[in-house]
Amino acid sequence: MTSQKRPGARVQITPAGLMFLAITSVGWGFNWPVTKFLLGELPPLILRGSTGVVGAALLAALAMLSGQSLRVPRELWPRLVLAAFLNVACWMVLMGLALLWLPASEAALIAYTMPVWASILAWPILGERPNPLRVISLVMAFAGLAAIMGGNGMAASIAKLPGIIMALGGAIGFAVGTVLAKRLPLNLPPLSAAAWQIGIGCFPIVIVGALIEKADVAGITDLGWILLVYSTVIQFCVAYVSWFAALARLPASVAAIGTMAVPVIGVVASAIALHEPLGPGQIAALFFTLAGVVLATRS
Repeated sequence: MTSQKRPGARVQITPAGLMFLAITSVGWGFNWPVTKFLLGELPPLILRGSTGVVGAALLAALAMLSGQSLRVPRELWPRLVLAAFLNVACWMVLMGLALLWLPASEAALIAYTMPVWASILAWPILGERPNPLRVISLVMAFAGLAAIMGGNGMAASIAKLPGIIMALGGAIGFAVGTVLAKRLPLNLPPLSAAAWQIGIGCFPIVIVGALIEKADVAGITDLGWILLVYSTVIQFCVAYVSWFAALARLPASVAAIGTMAVPVIGVVASAIALHEPLGPGQIAALFFTLAGVVLATRS
């Protein structure tokens, strides 16, 4: 019988946790320009919901093949549904819609204010008192992101306001989910936990999308199909499993700060693939952000 960690108990930073966090950052980082491109071929709810449902089915099959049980104890269902809503449904819907108003680079940067909210919430909920080095790392990383936004000429105009609000809403929801995952762990096998959360979170999205949106599947290009496979397999099957594995091995605030590498990757990938702005100022800010991430992992 394993003992449950008390809130406030020290969680060690492990090499495996950092490795899983790196895999998550790369998978999610490249997915921003991928999703922006795919929104030109499929409507947002159908796109996000369908890739999630297929990804959840693949994870469930992989869990069964590896001998992991998909059974969920009755008392865990409310906690599982809440986690699915915060970690998947809220994030998928709001970020998908935000990309309709914002460039991929700006949406990614706003989304990853998430570590700010997670670090704030981790103190009263988990007792993860921020030490000076962690505070400095957070300030460095967030200052880098702010510099990137300014370098891209981002203005909170009326035209962009819906996208900004949705991106911030998704960030706060994901932060709450991150902290609650440490406070109220699901205690399910990793593949099963990921499959259930993604499936529960995305199934209602694809149903609503089918009712209110129209998708021209025949009009999807060859590149579109390739990117759909990436979005399904890498974003959901690889990156989400790696995220839950990292969260189990790292303090919530460190894991959250570490995800600030995601918008760095997203900005660079969007500049290359979608020709979004990336000048010397943005590049300097990217290095500043990465320095903050490295400092966080040493805190």
